Formats: sequence, C-alpha cells, structure tokens
Amino acid sequence: MKAIILFGHGARDPRWREPFDRLASLWRSQHPQTLIELAFLEMMQPSLEEAVASLGALGATQITVVPVFFGQGGHLRNDFPVLLDACRAQFPNIVLSATPAVGEDPSVLQAIVDFGARAL
Repeated sequence: MKAIILFGHGARDPRWREPFDRLASLWRSQHPQTLIELAFLEMMQPSLEEAVASLGALGATQITVVPVFFGQGGHLRNDFPVLLDACRAQFPNIVLSATPAVGEDPSVLQAIVDFGARAL
C-alpha cells in the first residue's frame, strides 16, 4: 500500500501548522485511497519517524516523503537525509523515497507567479 508524508520544518507558533493541515485535508478529499500524514523536522509533532511508524501500522509498504520547503537549504541537504536513512534502517519493510522540495517544481513556482498576478 502506498502512502505519502508531507514534511515541513515546524515552528513554535501552532498557527504555522494550519496551512499544512489544510493541505492534508485537500489531499484526503482528492486522493482518499492514499494514506497521508504530516511530519515535521522540529518543534512540532509528529516527527518523520512517528509518521512512518503510524503509516506502517496502517499497512503502508511504500511511502513517498514530500518536503514542503521552498528550496533545498541546509535542513534538506544535511538533516533530512540523516532522518530518512534512520527511518529506512528502523523500518526495513517499508520502501521510503523522497521528492525534491516542492518549491523547486516549475508548477509550484508558476502557481506563485499566478498568485502574485491575481494580487495586482
């Protein structure tokens, strides 16, 4: 069974999480057959490890982690690979893969351009 994790940085202010919760709700309404979890690098729960464990307990055997970051900064270049490798070691029966940061996708960049154009 395939699943997806939307992976964000995390923040002290709980309101920062609201767009991530809305994003997960949109996913669930548009792709109800695919499990989804949120996960955060720091300051919020669940962690990547907790999200993988939760999806694994629901039967996920293939999980794609989507970093909801604007770009490939130090966290994605340095911290994220270590966390992902630790999860691969801890959950050897789950195939874990990751996409680039969403902000590097041309369609996401175009959506931001379109948003700005509508604001004029």
